[in-house]
Amino acid sequence: MNPVVVSYQDSLLRRSDVALLEGPLWLNDQVIGFAFEYFSSERFADLKESVTFISPEVTQFIKCASCPEELALFLEPLGLSSRRWVFLAVNDNSNQTAGGTHWSLLLYHRGSNHFAHYDSQSGGNAAHARRVAHKLEAFLCGGGAAPLEEEQCPSQQNSYDCGMYVICVAEALCERVRAEGGPRLPGNTITPAYVTQKRAEWCRLVQSLAFH
Repeated sequence: MNPVVVSYQDSLLRRSDVALLEGPLWLNDQVIGFAFEYFSSERFADLKESVTFISPEVTQFIKCASCPEELALFLEPLGLSSRRWVFLAVNDNSNQTAGGTHWSLLLYHRGSNHFAHYDSQSGGNAAHARRVAHKLEAFLCGGGAAPLEEEQCPSQQNSYDCGMYVICVAEALCERVRAEGGPRLPGNTITPAYVTQKRAEWCRLVQSLAFH
């Protein structure tokens, strides 16, 4: 038995997903997708007109899609052309199925027409981020090229917290959008201890939303 623990907007978390969050374990698509859904619907709902979060499953589809027409049909409803910032969680899996061993965060800035890549394993996902960015150029930049910059990112100190770093970095960037009107990663705040604390906070949030 693997019962549903939380049903939130378009996200479902089963018992096995919640166990990953309780960890310390590597997070899967469902947990990161839930966090992005929560950011969009609740935590940063006031930024909905300018910020969008793409679920890990959709990002993987974008990366692996071979047909531009199919991709166009898929992305059209997301209204990406009207968003100032687009957040995507990038996985190092090379095929359409869920899996992989590492997560990183890709952010598109419309104002400066460039992608920023935040990788807690210093560039380990660079090739995968570039594949996603290249596929999105036609939909975000009117077909023109958008450079990708590897950004300074806090480093994970273990093999399993990459997904938590994606969630924490995305949250910190959105907080700066709200406070300053643009995403800028604050220095020295996302430490290993902070990430561990945030994991516990997400566990408590899931418990508060769980079916009773």
